Amino acid sequence: MPEPVPEAKPAGDDAPPANGADSDADGDESGSTELTGLFLEKPPDYVVAVAGSDVTFTARVDSTTLTRKPAMKWLKGKWMDLGSKAGKHFQFKEAYDRNTKIYTYEMKIVKVVVGDAGGYRCEVTAKDKCDSSTFEICVEAAQQEQQADILSAFKRADAGEDEGDLDFSALLKATKKKKKAQEEKPEIDVWELLKSAHPSEYEKIAFEYGITDLRGMLKRLKKMKTVEPKHSEAFLKKLESCYSVEKGKKIVLTCEVVDPNVPVKWLKNGQEIKPSAKYIMEANGNLRTLTINKASLADDAAYECVVGEDKSFTEVFVKEPPVTITKLMDDYHVVVGERVEFEIEVSEEGAHVMWFFEDIELHKDKDSTKYRFKKDGKKHTLIIQEATLDDIGMYHAWTNGGHTKGEVEVEEKELEVLQDIADLTVRATDQAMFKCEVSDDKVTGKWYKDGVEVLPSERIKMTHIGRFHRLLIDNVKPEDAGDYTFVPDGYALSLSAKLNFLEIKIDYVPRQDPPKIHLDTSGNMVSQNTIIVVAGNKLRLDVEISGEPAPTVVWSKGDKPITDTEGRVRVESKKDLSCFVIEGAEREDEGNYTICVTNPAGEDKAVLFVKIVDVPDPPEHVKCTSVGEDCGTIVWEPPKFDGGAPIKGYLMERKKKGSSRWTKLNFDVYESTTYEAKRMIEGVLYEMRVFAVNSIGLSPPSLNSKPFMPIAPTSEPMRLTVHDVTDSTCSLKWLAPERIGAGGLDGYLIEYCKEGDTEWVAANTELCERQGFVVRNLPVGEKINFRVMAVNIAGSSTPAILSQPVTIREIVEHPKIRLPRDLRTKFIRKVGEKVNLTIPFQGKPRPVATWYKDGQPLDPKMVNVRNSNTDSILFIRSAERDHSGKYELVLQIENMEDRASIDIRIIDKPGPPLNVRVTEAWGFNAALEWEPPKDNGNSEITGYTIQKADMKTKEWYTVYEHNRRTHCTASDLIMGNEYMFRIYSENLCGLSDEPKLSKNTVIINKTDLELKPTPFKEKDMACMPKFTQPLVDRSVVAGYSTAISCAVKGFPKPKIVWMKNRMIIAENPKYLMQNNQGVLTLNIRKPSTFDGGKYSCMAVNDLGKDEVECKLDVRVATDPDKK
Repeated sequence: MPEPVPEAKPAGDDAPPANGADSDADGDESGSTELTGLFLEKPPDYVVAVAGSDVTFTARVDSTTLTRKPAMKWLKGKWMDLGSKAGKHFQFKEAYDRNTKIYTYEMKIVKVVVGDAGGYRCEVTAKDKCDSSTFEICVEAAQQEQQADILSAFKRADAGEDEGDLDFSALLKATKKKKKAQEEKPEIDVWELLKSAHPSEYEKIAFEYGITDLRGMLKRLKKMKTVEPKHSEAFLKKLESCYSVEKGKKIVLTCEVVDPNVPVKWLKNGQEIKPSAKYIMEANGNLRTLTINKASLADDAAYECVVGEDKSFTEVFVKEPPVTITKLMDDYHVVVGERVEFEIEVSEEGAHVMWFFEDIELHKDKDSTKYRFKKDGKKHTLIIQEATLDDIGMYHAWTNGGHTKGEVEVEEKELEVLQDIADLTVRATDQAMFKCEVSDDKVTGKWYKDGVEVLPSERIKMTHIGRFHRLLIDNVKPEDAGDYTFVPDGYALSLSAKLNFLEIKIDYVPRQDPPKIHLDTSGNMVSQNTIIVVAGNKLRLDVEISGEPAPTVVWSKGDKPITDTEGRVRVESKKDLSCFVIEGAEREDEGNYTICVTNPAGEDKAVLFVKIVDVPDPPEHVKCTSVGEDCGTIVWEPPKFDGGAPIKGYLMERKKKGSSRWTKLNFDVYESTTYEAKRMIEGVLYEMRVFAVNSIGLSPPSLNSKPFMPIAPTSEPMRLTVHDVTDSTCSLKWLAPERIGAGGLDGYLIEYCKEGDTEWVAANTELCERQGFVVRNLPVGEKINFRVMAVNIAGSSTPAILSQPVTIREIVEHPKIRLPRDLRTKFIRKVGEKVNLTIPFQGKPRPVATWYKDGQPLDPKMVNVRNSNTDSILFIRSAERDHSGKYELVLQIENMEDRASIDIRIIDKPGPPLNVRVTEAWGFNAALEWEPPKDNGNSEITGYTIQKADMKTKEWYTVYEHNRRTHCTASDLIMGNEYMFRIYSENLCGLSDEPKLSKNTVIINKTDLELKPTPFKEKDMACMPKFTQPLVDRSVVAGYSTAISCAVKGFPKPKIVWMKNRMIIAENPKYLMQNNQGVLTLNIRKPSTFDGGKYSCMAVNDLGKDEVECKLDVRVATDPDKK
């Protein structure tokens, strides 16, 4: 079986044909369909119904993704469309819900019979999509049979609710029609039809009979043998030409053989099938069956049933269920060179998935490694190794039952400096380290000193670890001072800093020199006595101290002295130098630090402020405030702590709910705290998160926002009009919006305002679900403007506003009856039929409608009347002759009125004519006369039907039909016969129920003819018995019943005597003697060896006797294996 592929793709023009060899079969685009999961609810797979009860099956179809209304078919068996059988037995219903866009289809079988058992299928199609569901009905007999009403079987089948009296002719007509319909629609084998059809008609036939896999059809059709099978002597009924089964279901192959004892072999693709739990072979009389349990694609093959040299062939087609996509594709927002992985999950392992970029199908190319395709069970992955700007677009994944898409956006690389290099001031023999951090860990670069590239040596080392680039200079010398620059490769960017060399000057100092603190205000001091340190970095503050004698140094933070010489925060003392060190600076280390130096000559003090800067905290309270059709507005609050550096802006990311892949929405820093996310898919849930950025780096992500769905409000309601106006109300009507979208439609909001005002007042507190509303309590005489808005989860639509204000004043309108044209003449109905008259009228305020019959008020027990604002309905459930008369409708508004009359005539079949008689006879003719019937059925007599009958046979034949006169002449009568006549009356209802027989008969006399009969001589049939067929010697096997036969003639009928070895066989149950029209048979039941001998048969009558005999040899059966 070929793997399924999507038969239709939205692009359409570039989709490959179903089979390249039959390209002329692809001309009709409407014939190709895609098998998809359209059903929300299917009928149950197996239903047990009780005979005589009603069964209802329901199917529901989601039309949100369909461009047109779906078409539903209910089928029985292979191809029989039950739509043509709609009536009392099969009833079909269809309903549509505008809010959910769901179609509901029902099939009801009224009073199930045994013939309704079998397999059924419901199939829905919509342009290029289709789906089907199979189910089976089993009919069981009722447990307690109720007493049948024999008269109900003969009620008129076409009378509906008014069945009336018995009418046998209606039942006969219905039976004839049913037989004719069965003859006109024989069951068609689609494979035989395809074998004889031209290839250009394949697609049309496949579409007509619901075949969606064209490639599989063409492949199997090619394998099918076109040679007509020879007539088989071993098979009474061969296998069907082909069988079809869904994957995982059971199928039974059945054939019928001539010999009930003959063994058979079953072959699959020429290989013999052995019995197992999967393949069950059964023999029941002449029937031979092969049952295949849980059919798989491996069972899609050719099967044979072999009896000796004869074979019966068939094909089994296993239909694979549509493969749906359970995990959809995500969107990607990447930079040039990044890897993209589209991953989906399907419902079946090993399913075939087609990948497309825009309209171009992607294939695995040996010469190119740009695209890679992976399959892991149900997971399928498309990998783009290194994204480029040419990869921007929409990517699609197709199966034979689903489709998903994802968008790729590729941005140019922009290198961001996360940490700049800082100026350094170091002393001789110390180490100098320049450090910077960029956003891309793959970026390399070069270091320069005063424009000359720095080369590595034993003293100078350069490192690149992740995003950090370092330049280390050991044992600093005066010639190392200068401007150092880092230039990233491939980017027009450079980072510069200065290295200052600190020279140590030793001067002669008097022995009593007060202490002095020498602070260097260059380097990382942003202002005097303020030092900025990035969190996590090391702070080493070398303070030169002078004084004689050597002063004592004390460091303190606030009032707490720092005395540790080891640890994260420590003080190191050297000659003429005090070092303050903080390893891995933290936020708690920020504050004022004091250094105090004292000696006997005095003291000196300096205050330093250490500022710790870090990445900011994550933004807070990220939420979506409003949504559109493909966008949403996101707001958030700045982080509580900015990291000690101003917030430069924010970076946003989004993802689909349930996905783990985040997509960047911006590469440039966004400064505002309100962002409108665009290019989203309507109806899909999304989540957002935000990063804060300062000069130090990127904050951790914020908490995910609550899931939100891009949904657009509907378009404005259409065709807003004023339906009616009174002194205090105004009735409005409108149509649904042209575009509703995924958010659906919750209802409508109606507002009004006075002309010249700008304040709109809501007319309804709750949403109005109908497309009409009556606005009440309006001021009389005011001019009011109205507007209507459609509301859904996304909010209100743009309003539909009336073009001009409405004056609130009731318009008085004279009563006027609009009598339909067909009621202006006589209204004629037959007895038993319904009478349903709808008389429209107009008038304001609401008029009062009153009915009269022949000048008297109507009796409500005989006639039903219902009045509304715009019409009056007169209804008679079952019309009778008494309902005939002149009906008058009177319409009144205060002192104004209008009248209309209707002449209703209820007609029935007429009575028979009166006084039918034969007035004259001559030659082969007879003259008839009669009088019109007493009861004409309330209708004019349109004619008479005259029939004649011979008094011998009394079979009636029609002489005239639709004879309008009350006399006629019957011709072509047969001489010598006596005739009687009967006459039916006829009007618009038909013939009278009873005919009127003629009072007298007529004899057509013979003229001048005399019959001379020939004398009859009776033949003598007497003869003595004589055997025309003798007995024949026989040899039979003991234990098997046998019979011996002969034939005899003779008159009178001879007496038959059977003998064995000349002994008369009496009443013995072992022997059965039969005589059928002279053929004599002696049946011997399971003879033994003692029943062998000479058997004779003797026939005797009055004229003589005759006898025949034969020899019967009974042998014992022997086992051939013992021989």
